[in-house]
Amino acid sequence: MANFTVNRVESPPIEGQKPGTSGLRKKVKVFTQPHYLHNFVQATFNALSLEKVKGSTLVVSGDGRYYSKDAIQIIIKMSAANGVRRVWVGQNGLLSTPAVSAVVRERVGADGSKANGAFILTASHNPGGPNEDFGIKYNMGNGGPAPEGITDKIFENTKTIKEYFIAEGLPDVDISAIGVSNFSGPDGQFDVDVFDSASDYVKLLKSIFDFQSIKKLITSPQFSFCYDALHGVAGAYAKRIFVEELGASESSLLNCVPKEDFGGGHPDPNLTYAKELVARMGLGNNPDSNPPEFGAAADGDADRNMILGKRFFVTPSDSVAIIAANAVQAIPYFSSGLKGVARSMPTSAALDVVAKSLNLKLFEVPTGWKFFGNLMDAGLCSICGEESFGTGSDHIREKDGIWAVLAWLSIIAHKNKDNLNGGNLVTVEDIVKQHWATFGRHYYTRYDYENVDARAAKDVMDHLIDMQSSIMDINTTIKGMRSGMVDVVDVVGADEFEYKDPVDGSISKNQGIRYLFEDGSRLVFRLSGTGSEGATIRLYIEQYEKDSSKTGRDSQEALAPLVDVALKLSKMLEFTGRSAPTVIT
Repeated sequence: MANFTVNRVESPPIEGQKPGTSGLRKKVKVFTQPHYLHNFVQATFNALSLEKVKGSTLVVSGDGRYYSKDAIQIIIKMSAANGVRRVWVGQNGLLSTPAVSAVVRERVGADGSKANGAFILTASHNPGGPNEDFGIKYNMGNGGPAPEGITDKIFENTKTIKEYFIAEGLPDVDISAIGVSNFSGPDGQFDVDVFDSASDYVKLLKSIFDFQSIKKLITSPQFSFCYDALHGVAGAYAKRIFVEELGASESSLLNCVPKEDFGGGHPDPNLTYAKELVARMGLGNNPDSNPPEFGAAADGDADRNMILGKRFFVTPSDSVAIIAANAVQAIPYFSSGLKGVARSMPTSAALDVVAKSLNLKLFEVPTGWKFFGNLMDAGLCSICGEESFGTGSDHIREKDGIWAVLAWLSIIAHKNKDNLNGGNLVTVEDIVKQHWATFGRHYYTRYDYENVDARAAKDVMDHLIDMQSSIMDINTTIKGMRSGMVDVVDVVGADEFEYKDPVDGSISKNQGIRYLFEDGSRLVFRLSGTGSEGATIRLYIEQYEKDSSKTGRDSQEALAPLVDVALKLSKMLEFTGRSAPTVIT
């Protein structure tokens, strides 16, 4: 058993270590500056109560992006020096964000230990590599992201830090080999347990879904399937779940080898970046002529998902609504009913219509999964989702991309339980259109303006807030810009979204600028906190259509008048110089 001592290293504060909605994200070249990661990790330890550190068990893993392996060794040594009893590491340092949440909540060590929290090394859907992004966030004992009270403390600590503690004489641990390494230090024994990345997570998923029913669908000659991990950490689970458990052929897996740079791609599961899957599914500029019935993609840390049918895209807002509408019948975990449902404010109101129909509580929260976690811990919410390709349930406290894929496969299997011996397959497109016929359609699009000059982005938002002082003036302005064009109904409300948490009473202000129209349409403007540099302006445009004869229009065509209003109202071109968004979803 190797012995180590604790070394105190003097280190002054480093500017700019404020965590965003999902931790601290910066370029790799920033994280590799002397003391940068060390300061943030120590600031985190200092923000936690003593019992959550001394003698604790921590999970340390991530999506495998560039610099992860070095960061894991640093955090192991700092954990030892701060009195942590044991660190659990997924084999090769790989654990998806949802799997980390599952491990924190479900795993029991050989000695009966349970995890107290986790450092997750990910920048989610942002690119990886020496010149790209790295990130770190801390999750609590419930498996969910640290609440604002903790992240605010971490940030304050980064501004006053004078020193950090690191183990001297503790060798690098071989994280490629499953097993336990034992060490001895001033606080006694310290262990590093490297374990199989998939087992706990797969066990949890098998307790939620009817794998036999899904396997019957996937192995049916009438059904075809494609899953794209975009070279993210989902690849560590794809073969185990889809091939070994559910009987899919290996040829149905795309880009399922995790890579430090995500194969040079952008691991964001949308129509812009998941080009290979989009083409395979018969969409995009070079569509395949014989696409599969079902396709899905994951982001870098596998918490996001994109769902596609044959030549058909399912919006994330529709996806969560359809899962909620069918969960009780199709997913065993929900067979006794849903406690409630929730969505982030920018997500379309499709879920609201389902909640009203099913007499369920509906919560509208700011962007950030921690807000859903509070509701789930209080037993108020079963299923939730974000328009940014995040969907999940109360089985863990993170969004879960593979869970969403299995939820959709469960719904398709349920709808086709009598059709797999020769009947006509009920397709993804059929399911979505049936849903629109029942509940109406929320036409929806999102425009992302990435890496905008921060000052210009602030000017856009300030202008939009200033305009809200007079609804009458807003409507006059809109009528003037729409002269001789298709009319747009009046704005009846405009505000900055503010949320009072029904569980702890905390108030979150300035969560997005809203323009609300008479017919239920909405324009929402938000600055995103998930980029590593510059600012991202997100513009959300939504229009509700109840008339089933009008739910089949092209989304961009249906929304064109509102898009025109949004761009002119915000003066996007004047303030930012951008004549088009970076990404349209």
